[in-house]
Amino acid sequence: MTMVGRESESAAVLGLTSGVLILTGEPGAGKSTLLGLAADRHPGRVLRMTGSESEANLTFAGLHQLLRPVLGETAGLSARQRSALLGAIGLGEAERHETSPAEAEPHETGPAETNPHDTSPAEAEPGRVDSGHGGPPDRLLLGVALLTLLSDLARRSPVLVVADDLQWIDAGSLELLAFAARRIGDEPLAVLAAARDLAGEGTRGGATSPFSGFPVRTLGPLDATAAGLLLDRQPYPPTGRGRLRILDQAAGNPLALVELARANGACGADSADSAEGELLPPTDRLIRVFAADLDPLPEATRQALLLVAADDRAVAGRVEALAPAEAAGLLRLTGGGHDGRRARFRHPLIRSAIYHSAPLAARRQAHRDLAALLSAEPDRRAWHLAAAAEAPDEEIAAALEESAARARERGGYTAATTALERAAELSPGRRDRARRLVAAAGAAVSTGQPHWVRRLAAGAAELTDDPALSAEASLRVGQVLTLSTEHDTALSLLLRAAEDPGLRRIALASASVAGFYSGDEEYRLAVRARAQDDPWTLAVTDPTAHRSERVAAIPALVERADGDPARLISLGAMAWLLDETALAVRIFDDALHRWRLGGTLPIGLGCSAGWAYLDHGLWAQARTAAVNTNSAGAGLPHLDAAARSLEAAALALTGRTDEARTAGSAALSLVDPHRSRAVAVRARWALGMAAVADGDHIGAYEQFRLLFTADGEPVHYACSFPAVAELAAAAVRTGHGAEAAAIVERIADRLAEDPSPRMRILIHRARALLEPADAEPHFAAALAEPAGGQWPFERAQLLLDHAEWLRRRHRITEARHQLNTALETFRRLGARPWIDRTQAELRAAGIESAPTSPDALTSLSPQQQHIIRLAAQGLSNREIGERLFLSPRTVGSHLYRSFPKLGVTARSQLRDLIEASCPS
Repeated sequence: MTMVGRESESAAVLGLTSGVLILTGEPGAGKSTLLGLAADRHPGRVLRMTGSESEANLTFAGLHQLLRPVLGETAGLSARQRSALLGAIGLGEAERHETSPAEAEPHETGPAETNPHDTSPAEAEPGRVDSGHGGPPDRLLLGVALLTLLSDLARRSPVLVVADDLQWIDAGSLELLAFAARRIGDEPLAVLAAARDLAGEGTRGGATSPFSGFPVRTLGPLDATAAGLLLDRQPYPPTGRGRLRILDQAAGNPLALVELARANGACGADSADSAEGELLPPTDRLIRVFAADLDPLPEATRQALLLVAADDRAVAGRVEALAPAEAAGLLRLTGGGHDGRRARFRHPLIRSAIYHSAPLAARRQAHRDLAALLSAEPDRRAWHLAAAAEAPDEEIAAALEESAARARERGGYTAATTALERAAELSPGRRDRARRLVAAAGAAVSTGQPHWVRRLAAGAAELTDDPALSAEASLRVGQVLTLSTEHDTALSLLLRAAEDPGLRRIALASASVAGFYSGDEEYRLAVRARAQDDPWTLAVTDPTAHRSERVAAIPALVERADGDPARLISLGAMAWLLDETALAVRIFDDALHRWRLGGTLPIGLGCSAGWAYLDHGLWAQARTAAVNTNSAGAGLPHLDAAARSLEAAALALTGRTDEARTAGSAALSLVDPHRSRAVAVRARWALGMAAVADGDHIGAYEQFRLLFTADGEPVHYACSFPAVAELAAAAVRTGHGAEAAAIVERIADRLAEDPSPRMRILIHRARALLEPADAEPHFAAALAEPAGGQWPFERAQLLLDHAEWLRRRHRITEARHQLNTALETFRRLGARPWIDRTQAELRAAGIESAPTSPDALTSLSPQQQHIIRLAAQGLSNREIGERLFLSPRTVGSHLYRSFPKLGVTARSQLRDLIEASCPS
């Protein structure tokens, strides 16, 4: 069975057995019908989640729909996972056994979505990213729990998750479903969803953006042939001018064709001819058609329909009144019990027609009636009161503000923002309106949507000139723009906000991050001048000045963080910027572990962890960080570019150079290299390393040279320096030695006061390569540096360069030792091009050996490598799944496939294997 004009789409949905497919298109395009077709034909279990405009602001209402049929099948979850899921939908363990699935109601509970800039002035710490007050559930724990549950169900029977009207599913549920969907793997688990669009136009701040990036099928208008065929299949196929009018008015919309033909047949053959001559958009015409369907219904039914159109959970006590509408096919009642019944309309446009065809006074009265019945549910009551309001009302505004606070505590930032925005509209006083708009902007920062934050802040600015509110509005816009490509604007706004004493620390902390991303010298100095004695902001704005002093401050700052993962993440970034890579990795590991247990990673900080892992030789973890940093459609190309540059670097080092160039070029295309210097420099470094891996020394020199200005200054005050040795290596192979030597000495002079061990090593390596006659002391000094083991790849490169220098001076025995040591490291890391180069040097040194493959561990995917490392630490499949956001079954599958490649047969053998591969 297929739909007329939707043959390929029908085949796609019927053939979906694993993975994700999103259907998009205008209302009436056939999305819901295709979903129904797939559900009816699915051989296994079907779970549903349908968006509802009345519940769009109730966090986890959609999750409640999805889980209600399977609440009794959570035995495969850990206690923490089960508790989190049940808590999210408003059920405790005791309630779970007392409440049938059909009677369970969603409550305003949500996952933790940490706001990277939401720190109150009194609590602000350097670089701190606060998650708010209270103990919100862990969004990632919930995501892993949902994935585990779906995986367990799929193990027994294929599972199809059908999610209709994504644009009206609450943000918390949408994010969790998208989280699970991204990690399905090869299980018999499929997610089939439908939305009007994925761009968020006309919806709650881009509500469907978590599903960006998945395979999409857009249902466009039917062509003339398919439209005519569809009309011919109706009970009363229209003819003559009426047929032409319907074809013209429907504009290829399948639902419009069916409904207009139905109305034409019901009202007489001339109805289409008597229709209003002026053409209207199809949706307006459909509203008129659907409103006409109400006329034959009893008054009591129409009144009941208005109530369930206003709130599809308002079924209790109205089943009998709704029966004629159900018989007419307008809706059907789902669920069971007293409070679990819902009205599911045949199509959202039917609901819209019912609601909007009623007079405004009747709609307001319906909302008042519903609010009177919801005294025990303050969030739903507040929204109905708001819908019924005829004028500003402080009591209702305050109720919405309280609802927003509850949503925010539970991680529902989209719901909180929407509630505060509506509260502002209902505020009688201008200052209260402005205050609530600024609060809404603060909540909206965590949604990662700059346009929304800007609009809210601009609305506040039109209402008040209060300096405190204006400063906070500037802070909020500046914070969200920090994560965008508009770093100049962000810095300007944040420096303005910093003039307010109460916002000074958090504003400067945010400004220092924006300044780092930008790399603009003027802004960097402006932030640094205002930082006073704040060690975090000083380290971010100038990691080379007083470096030892900043490093010495880190242990005390870590202790003051008191285990707060957001603050630890910031301190890990500080350690990384100061070239304390091993310390940074330890802090990041601790922070990420704590975060996964009870918090949410601040958006935008994942890449600093990834670069630390990359520098420390943990390349699989670096790629994982790149994947998890992807902004997933949040409208933040800067974050996407940062993630791609990190991935490009990891790919280049492992010899996957074509992929590295694709990722690196994509990163550069997403930003202006002159305004987002940090990302641009990192992307060019990755492209340079890809060229080195391919033996393209000219291309490598061109890329590394772009990291320094024409007069040899670093393009970025922190990110350019680590390329100095690679610049020298490429220069000596392309005849640019003199130019590179001048840059190396300029950098050495700039860092002379207090260079990091890493920079001392890199400068010595660069000088050794550029001055072969005097290379011995430089190689010796670099290799003698006790901290050099923190950067295993760079140390192995140094050993290889030294061995080449020794061999050319006929010191073969010494060269062989260096080469063997370098080869061992390159094999462990999986640095294939450097393995080949080292083996070539060994042959030149008189050692003939069979080609050596990379270490077995590096033959695995990054995810498999990470799983093996965690299994070696003694973690169970379930614990590994919780850390990596995978189901235990998926973890077990990866282990099963990895053991033969590693030559092991038991988990107990993994510890020795990993210890032999760990960087020193």
